[in-house]
Amino acid sequence: MAFINFVRDYERIARFRLGTFEGMMGPGIVFSLPIIHQIQKIDTRVTVLDIPRQTNITKDNAPLDVDFLVYLRVNLDDAEKAVLEVEDYTSAVVGLATTTLRAVIGDIDLDDVLSQRDRINELIRARLDSETARWGIKVTNVEIREIDPPRDIQEAMNRQMSAERVRRAVVLEADGTKEAAVTVAEGEKQSAILKAEGARQAEILAAQGDQQAAVLRAQGYADALKAIHGVASGVDANTMTLQYVDALKELGAADSTKFVLPLELTKMLGNLGDLTSQDD
Repeated sequence: MAFINFVRDYERIARFRLGTFEGMMGPGIVFSLPIIHQIQKIDTRVTVLDIPRQTNITKDNAPLDVDFLVYLRVNLDDAEKAVLEVEDYTSAVVGLATTTLRAVIGDIDLDDVLSQRDRINELIRARLDSETARWGIKVTNVEIREIDPPRDIQEAMNRQMSAERVRRAVVLEADGTKEAAVTVAEGEKQSAILKAEGARQAEILAAQGDQQAAVLRAQGYADALKAIHGVASGVDANTMTLQYVDALKELGAADSTKFVLPLELTKMLGNLGDLTSQDD
């Protein structure tokens, strides 16, 4: 009597004929005869293994409780190895993952274990994958779920974190004070520069105004002299002499006993004598 086996797409059957391996069968219908054939079914989907929590010692002798997950699957091209090379590949991977975790954690300090989970995950995955390849197993991913240090280490870490936060706060406050002082000094510098520039511009404008005023005053004085010269050029010597005579009359009426007469006045008085002689 024949037995009919329906093999799904993600399954394979290892069939033995009188103890001799015939190969991996499926997917589809696979026949097996009683007594003649023996079969072993393999699931090629990704399987998740929960590695039990265990205590590991870090490089600096700190104990840590760690549990993690291992994702693996049977490689289709080497599926027969999962049957022929290992009795129970699931148990084998669990045991290998446990020892691999201890080796990896033992080479890393406590602070790095707590802060570099991704690096540790990749280290464990790479080591597991290199070992399980001979069984036809592909380790696709490793994820650490929890890392629990002892209570005293946790309290020390909390104190360290608190001290670090205080240090950062002090540093930030100091940086803020420094930036504020720099900003104020820069503002005062810019203000002084602007004030100096304003004063310089004011002095320049004042000097230009004084120059223009002096030019205008000189121009007005020159115009006045031109006007006086124009008027004086139309006055003859006799008229000027008569003006000086009137001035002498006013001087004579004054109380002063000393008079200063210009040289031109004597010449004009000579002209006045000539005028009187001509009238006679």
